[in-house]
Amino acid sequence: MESKPFFRFLFFFIAIAFLFAWTHLHYAPSPGITTLLDCASNSPWCTSSKNPLQSKQPTLTKTPRASTSQRRHHESAVPRHPLDPLTVQEFNKVRKILSSHALFKSSNNYALHSVVLEEPNKELVLKWKKGQPLFPRIASVIARANGVSHVLTVNLETDEVTVLNTAPPTGYPTMTMEDMTSATWAPLSNAKFNRTIIERGVNLKDVACLPISLGWFGKKEENRRLIKVQCYSMEDTANFYMRPIEGLTVLLDMDTKEVVEVSDTGRSIPIPKATNTDYRFSEQKLQQDLNSINPISIEQPKGPSFVIEDEHLVKWANWEFHLKPDTRAGVMVSRAKVRDLESGVLRDVMYKGFTSELFVPYMDPTDAWYFKTYMDAGEYGFGLQAMPLDPLNDCPRNANYMDGVFAAGDGVPYVRSNMVCVFERYTGDIGWRHAESPITGMEIKEVRPKVTLVVRMAASVANYDYIVDWEFQTDGLIRIKVGLSGILMVKGTAYENMNQVEGQENLFGTLLSENVIGVIHDHYITFYLDMDIDGSDNSFVNVNIKKQETSPGESPRKSYLKAVRNVAKTEKDAQIQLKLYDPSEFHVINPTKKTRVGNPVGYKVVPGGTAASLLDHEDPPQKRGAFTNNQIWVTPYNRSEQWAGGLFVYQSHGEDTLDVWSERDRPIENKDIVVWYTLGFHHIPCQEDFPIMPTVSSSFDLKPVNFFESNPILRAPPYFEKDLPVCRPAYSA
Repeated sequence: MESKPFFRFLFFFIAIAFLFAWTHLHYAPSPGITTLLDCASNSPWCTSSKNPLQSKQPTLTKTPRASTSQRRHHESAVPRHPLDPLTVQEFNKVRKILSSHALFKSSNNYALHSVVLEEPNKELVLKWKKGQPLFPRIASVIARANGVSHVLTVNLETDEVTVLNTAPPTGYPTMTMEDMTSATWAPLSNAKFNRTIIERGVNLKDVACLPISLGWFGKKEENRRLIKVQCYSMEDTANFYMRPIEGLTVLLDMDTKEVVEVSDTGRSIPIPKATNTDYRFSEQKLQQDLNSINPISIEQPKGPSFVIEDEHLVKWANWEFHLKPDTRAGVMVSRAKVRDLESGVLRDVMYKGFTSELFVPYMDPTDAWYFKTYMDAGEYGFGLQAMPLDPLNDCPRNANYMDGVFAAGDGVPYVRSNMVCVFERYTGDIGWRHAESPITGMEIKEVRPKVTLVVRMAASVANYDYIVDWEFQTDGLIRIKVGLSGILMVKGTAYENMNQVEGQENLFGTLLSENVIGVIHDHYITFYLDMDIDGSDNSFVNVNIKKQETSPGESPRKSYLKAVRNVAKTEKDAQIQLKLYDPSEFHVINPTKKTRVGNPVGYKVVPGGTAASLLDHEDPPQKRGAFTNNQIWVTPYNRSEQWAGGLFVYQSHGEDTLDVWSERDRPIENKDIVVWYTLGFHHIPCQEDFPIMPTVSSSFDLKPVNFFESNPILRAPPYFEKDLPVCRPAYSA
């Protein structure tokens, strides 16, 4: 026990977390991708360099092309738009200014938990035009010094530091990567922990541990920044998540790294075997696979149709928007505008949209599980957990990649490379079509392909992977889609077969394999949508679809449907719980802007992923996650109200949430308003989720409603054979 074991997982975790921080922006482009069919823009043919007698399948020549990941010169980057994220030079200046500030000079131990751009006031950004001077660049900083949380601003022009009194009475900032990695090491200093591991029959060199936020459940968890650590065995598999050391929980003081308590309630539960748990392609030994599906790629002989100006301004078809990575939200889409082809004018649709919070409560009330009620954005940082995207698998050919530049806990900037990708998608969908029936005598068949633009990021929050897409369509629709993949968080059990189980409901989940239970849980992803439909002053309209019964003798019909429009006056009018048998459409309109025939211009929220929380509203996790009590909320714009779970989520009591703000019942008619929408998933695990889950997805739409005078893609041209290359393998002699 005196030796220092080599914890492979911990080294892996640290390498991922700190690779870019400690190399100080020394990074290399990814190797060129040459595994799929590729065609040069000036040649419709691909040829083989291999004799067909040597193989049943031809090999394809690969056209040299630029690397999928271009080297980016972050060290010399400068902002060009008021919403551009902080640059490397600006991060370094923030660090220098704060290092000489009295608050930090007097602290023996401080950390910067968040360093982001303090965006200029909205009204200033709306008036700004390209070519005009930028507004003063200000950094917003959340830090802890001497055990106290602080919110500060740093003016990068004047070097002025302003300490703001905005910290709530409870809660702590988002954890730093250093918090998380140091928490996984800290139990090693505790003799009881080491002894317990060995007594469980696990070799110390095979131990892998995870930092688990503990929520809030009472006074014993107050006045200390605490975290729980649970561990797994990595022996014989990379998928250690499937091998929990069940019931072993370490309670840790995150500031002092002191082990407060070691609880071991699972000594009778065996550690599941590693057999058939490894998910890596190289480890698959089965005879049958899916190689019968040939590689597929969409070719763009003239290159992509979108451009990204000044690193962050995306222009595609009739869309223009600003895009940036964010440590907490993942990505932020701002100043989204669509061009009206009738007038040629770029019209405002959305000022800003992003993932505000993710709430993931597990449904097991036992000692080692009840606290697993994660807030993945506010506790872990959704953007901090975004890993580099894998070209050709995460994103297709001709994708453009964007890096995130963030600050480590000591303020040193680092690069999260290839964090976001932008690409055009065509999956054979149809934009619109009509074919005339032969009875009309008109031989007309008109069809238009649907090509869309996708902004994608993927966050690996420990075991789970989230894929978030913002998809822009030429008809003005924005689709926000979330995919869930990765690995289940499982519970060890003595059961090996269901015939041993008395009362299946007491499993709290599904027996997936011998000694492995997939615990029931929910996922809620709440989006912040600052809609600006042709301007900032908008209204929210609940268009309720009602059954109307006919009067006697009025019609052969007994009933029909009608639309009843109710304009929300205050916040409570706009709190929506979706009901299948009381349907509505939900419109955001500009009451002062009308179409030619007099309809107010607008967009509507088209719901999807409608799972709703069933937890008791007084349950401590649900108090903190009360923003999931409704699927739709509408609030007046307030720049301090962006995070649905509050600014300081970690160990908060739930006193600074969207639910609390909305209780004020403020006026929202003809105001600058924000719409909040929550995608929800109930997940009862099944064996197909073992040992890794196929992606399950859901989405919702922001769709034009009377925004355009008519079909905005009526004049979209069809494709013709001459427009597209013919790429096929060919044998060479």
